[in-house]
Amino acid sequence: MTIQPHPFMPNSVESVQRDMLDAIGAPDIGSLFAQIPADHRLQRPLQLDPALPAESALRRHLIDILQQNRHCTDQLSFLGGGCWQHHVPAICDEIVRRSEFLTSVWGTPSSDHGRYQAWFEFCSQLGELVDCDLVGLPVYTWGCAAGHALRLASRLNGRREVLVPEGLDPERLLVIRNYCEPPQMPNHLRIVPIRYDRASGRLDLADLAARIGPQTAAVYLETPNYFGIVEQDAPRIAELAHAAGAEMIVGVDPLSLGVLAAPPAYGADIVVGTTQPLGVHMHGGGGLGGFIASRDEERYAREYPTLLVSLTDTVRAGERGFGLSLAEQSSYGSREHGKDWTGNSVYLWAIANAVYLSLMGPRGFEEVGELLVAQANYAARRLATLPGVAVPFSGQFFKEFVVDFSATGRSVDSINAALRAHGIFGGHDLSAEFPELGQRALYCVTELHRKQDIDRLVDTLTGILSHDH
Repeated sequence: MTIQPHPFMPNSVESVQRDMLDAIGAPDIGSLFAQIPADHRLQRPLQLDPALPAESALRRHLIDILQQNRHCTDQLSFLGGGCWQHHVPAICDEIVRRSEFLTSVWGTPSSDHGRYQAWFEFCSQLGELVDCDLVGLPVYTWGCAAGHALRLASRLNGRREVLVPEGLDPERLLVIRNYCEPPQMPNHLRIVPIRYDRASGRLDLADLAARIGPQTAAVYLETPNYFGIVEQDAPRIAELAHAAGAEMIVGVDPLSLGVLAAPPAYGADIVVGTTQPLGVHMHGGGGLGGFIASRDEERYAREYPTLLVSLTDTVRAGERGFGLSLAEQSSYGSREHGKDWTGNSVYLWAIANAVYLSLMGPRGFEEVGELLVAQANYAARRLATLPGVAVPFSGQFFKEFVVDFSATGRSVDSINAALRAHGIFGGHDLSAEFPELGQRALYCVTELHRKQDIDRLVDTLTGILSHDH
């Protein structure tokens, strides 16, 4: 069978492929993949559909596929766990769609100046929120930020072991493991999990005290943690870390800082977290945004792998200029010899974040934080009244909380399937990630949920659970 080149992919034309292979001295395309072990390569032809002959047919084909999705704009969603449905002000979309931001990667000196100023505003506003004077440009995700921070801490003190919570977002933990590298690699960092208390959902202080020592480069803590629980022992955890000579790294949801103290207030040396709640829509693929911040001390600044933006006076009195600082230590300046690898990231989202931060202001963060606490607590109280349903962890929670369905005799998977039949996305199923917890789900309630949305969830669950009996 003759395979015709796809009309939208000019490099699939045989003569073009031959010219490129001749230019690099390769006999055929297969030779380019010789370094991949044979058992990792597909040994049979892919069963691909025939190439579509026209752009209109391709467009219709893609729309048909996309229409199979069920998404949060037409379904009531209580999903969270790392990507949340928050309000995105229209002005955020309007600004990031402007051509000087949307299409600018590295442009003319004049466009760079305006972009650097916008990035500087992002760093300044986020720094004020997290109470840190040094903030790098964002990386792809919270997990990337945490991984970078752990490696940064190791470079500071030369130690090779890091302590992280056992009750961590599994996806974020996988990213952290990638950053810490396998044992066979020269820059490997050993990850030691710290247990969480099964009654409170918070970090187990006794287990931390038993595992921390002179080999510990950093202690990583999140508050609110993955279960939505506020880590009330954070000051004591910081004391233990500093007594062992380790860096204290705290991960946060920035929206929580309208009602919770900024991490440096209870001993954090490095602060990381997500920027997705700050004016960025939910999406799959690409980066959601993560940040790294610290005190403005040279020993920290010299170990940052991310781009840093600063300002200075110019030759004209009273004028300020904006530009990159310490760029030579990044992978942009030193390639593989940089502090850590960082490439084109979510810099456009930094613009959206800057717009969101400027709109909200301190009072706005207080209001949305108070609303998130009130909404989540109302939902938890209502759900806990259902027969067989419990909200098991004690203590304060923010935006997210764990719901235990074990006593209902139903699996979270079956309950979520029944909810979907009513146009509702239930909480994230934790039973596979944390089997020791039984049939539990992580529910998320944001400022977009109305009281009647929560009541609808409770009424629907009442019908689903009573139907079994």
